[in-house]
Amino acid sequence: MITNHPNVKEKNTPIYNLLTLFSLLALTIFSDSCSKTPIREKTVVPPDTTHTVSYANGIFVVNEGNFNWANASVTFIDNSSNTLIQDIFRKSNNRILGDVAESMKIADNLGYLVINNSNRIEVVSLADFKSVSTINGLDSPRFLEIVDSTKAYVTNLRSDVSIINLKTNTVSGSIKTNGWTENLIRYNKYMLVTSIGMFSDPSAQRRAQILVIDTQTDAIVDSIQTGKEPIGLVIDKKQKVWVLCSGGYDNFEAPSLIRINPELRMIEKTFTFADPTLVPSRLCINPTGDTMYFLRNGVCRMPVSAAALPSQPMIGPEGRLLYGLAIHPSTGHIYVSDAKDYVQNGTVYQYDTYGTLVKSYTAGRIPGSFCFTKSSNK
Repeated sequence: MITNHPNVKEKNTPIYNLLTLFSLLALTIFSDSCSKTPIREKTVVPPDTTHTVSYANGIFVVNEGNFNWANASVTFIDNSSNTLIQDIFRKSNNRILGDVAESMKIADNLGYLVINNSNRIEVVSLADFKSVSTINGLDSPRFLEIVDSTKAYVTNLRSDVSIINLKTNTVSGSIKTNGWTENLIRYNKYMLVTSIGMFSDPSAQRRAQILVIDTQTDAIVDSIQTGKEPIGLVIDKKQKVWVLCSGGYDNFEAPSLIRINPELRMIEKTFTFADPTLVPSRLCINPTGDTMYFLRNGVCRMPVSAAALPSQPMIGPEGRLLYGLAIHPSTGHIYVSDAKDYVQNGTVYQYDTYGTLVKSYTAGRIPGSFCFTKSSNK
């Protein structure tokens, strides 16, 4: 998803690494790298069992690939046949996916692959993963969220939220913001969007907030101030909104986890992390909406009713560079990726809800995010 610069050894969280790289480049390159500037060599795709397959029942691992190498890919974990298939976009379309695959969303038997540095979204059929359309006209897109059957929103690194016409697969408009937009989630008729602030500003000058967008009018109707760099966003079983804030790429303030009442649009509770050098990332929630997970020196587990932040991770790093995290929407199993050295192919680990290892899978370069089909059952 986001870059880890070779000169930065203390932290490997996505937001910190992205911003550190950009500051070192004097903000001349506005995109999110996924490389440690390794020695270039031919990409090695792990062996797989090629067979006729439908992509309707399984798990997609979105491999970012290295910035400017155009080696992003998608690995498929096929639940029906219990097999692993690598680089499925290239195999189905006889062309590369693009440069830095950021995220994926499924709607109406279509997959929407957000390709950050290629400034586009690839739309594929889940029946065979063949390309249906390509949405161009985006500027470093990050995440996509469905509004309804005709419309979606896409966050961008460059001061707006793009409006996507899902019928024509085109950008139909944009919602101007005051800076980089990152995560987004639907709440009733509103879309809640994390806004980090102007990219070129230091943390002290950035206005971090949650934007409240009326999806019927495509207008920002309110905002809620948060801690610096709101990067994670989930809704719990009581319809409370939780926001994970990194504190700023320059450690401007301590990271925090905030609970918001979306009806009153007010902060109800704030948990502050004691050690600002251990930056949390990848906030997720389980299917029942009562337990959150995030990365912070391992995989941390926190009930929404907890009175304090977890003191220790439930799954330790064990020498791995844990990078991506997701919770299965039906089983609650934990999927976490190891990006290794950002050059080798990564590994995905599947744990049950107790933190016991179930299985591991070989993925592509820098596995950063996951997407689960509705019929996925593992």
